[in-house]
Amino acid sequence: MERLRVWRIGLLVSLVMLLLAGCSGDPSLSVLDPKGSAAKIQLNLIYWSLGLMTVVFVIVITIYVYVLVRYRKRKGQNRMPEQVHGSTKLEIIWTVIPIAALIALAIPTVQYTFDLAKEPPAKDTVIIDVTGHQYWWEFKYPQYGITTAQEVHIPVGKKILFRIHGKDVLHAFWIPSLGGKVDVVPGRVNTLTLDAQEAKVYQGKCAELCGAGHALMDFKVFAQKQADFDKWLAAMKQPVASVSASSSEANGEKIFKQNCMGCHAGINPNIQGPNLNKFATRSTIAGILPHNDENIKIWLKNPQAVKPGTLMPKIDYLNKDELNDLIKYLDSRK
Repeated sequence: MERLRVWRIGLLVSLVMLLLAGCSGDPSLSVLDPKGSAAKIQLNLIYWSLGLMTVVFVIVITIYVYVLVRYRKRKGQNRMPEQVHGSTKLEIIWTVIPIAALIALAIPTVQYTFDLAKEPPAKDTVIIDVTGHQYWWEFKYPQYGITTAQEVHIPVGKKILFRIHGKDVLHAFWIPSLGGKVDVVPGRVNTLTLDAQEAKVYQGKCAELCGAGHALMDFKVFAQKQADFDKWLAAMKQPVASVSASSSEANGEKIFKQNCMGCHAGINPNIQGPNLNKFATRSTIAGILPHNDENIKIWLKNPQAVKPGTLMPKIDYLNKDELNDLIKYLDSRK
C-alpha cells in the first residue's frame, strides 16, 4: 500500500509539472502565440505532429488495455494460455503503420524546413548581421551603416534576413514569437529569415547554454510600422551631440575615455564591449535591467553580480561625483 501511495503521489506531481512546463509569464516567449509567418508555419507543424502522435498514442493504449482485459488471469484459471507466434499479418501491420506515420510527419517537416531556409530577394529585405558575444548581442545594419546592441528594430510586414555570426562560444539566436532558433557558431555564418506581422516588442533569448550568464543573455525586438522604423533609422544616423566643455557631461566624457574606451571602442582586443554611441536611447541596461540612473550605477559597480560571467570589469573605484558625471555623459548619448 505504501508503494502504491508513493507511486500515485509521484504520478500526480509529474502531471502537474507537465502542465506547468507550458506556462510562461511573458507571452512574447511563447511559440503558441505566433506573430510572424515563419512562426505560424512552425506552429502548424507542432499541431500536426501532436495530432499524429495523439492518434498513435490512442491506438497503442487501446490495444494495451484490450490485451490486459481480454487476456487477464481469471479466477480458477491455472493453466498457461495458448501461445501464438509468427503472425505474418500482424508483423506487416505493426511495421507498415509506424513507417506511414513517420512519412506523414516527415513530408511537411522537410518541405517547410527547405521553404523557410530560402533567402528572400535582397531588394525587398532588411539585412541584419547578428553577432553573439558572452553575454550580449550585437546588431549591424549593413544597408544603413548602423550598429547597435541588445535591441534590434525591424519594420512590420517586411522580410528580415538575419546573418548570424559567433564571436566566442556556441550560442543560439531565438525570437519565440517570430520563429525558430538558429545555432550561433564561431567561424560560420547561419541565416534566418523572419518577419513580424504586428507592431510590438518581442523578447529574444539565447537558447544554447553558453556559460554562467546564459539565462540573462536577452535582447528585445522592436517591430515598428514602416514610418516609425524610418524615423528610428534617421535618428540613429544622426551624430551624437558634443558636450559643453564646462559641463558635468564633459567631465564624464573624460572619465569614460579613461576607463571605458578600451573595451567599448575596440581598442582592447581581448574584450569587446557594445557600441555606446546611442546608449541613452536603449530601454534596458545590459539587456535585462530597466534603463534608469540607479540601475546604471548597479551595473557599473558590479556587473558580475547582475550578469554572472560577464567580461566587463567592476568600476567601483570612482567617487560619487565622478560616477554621477559618467552617468550624465552616458545619458547624453542619444
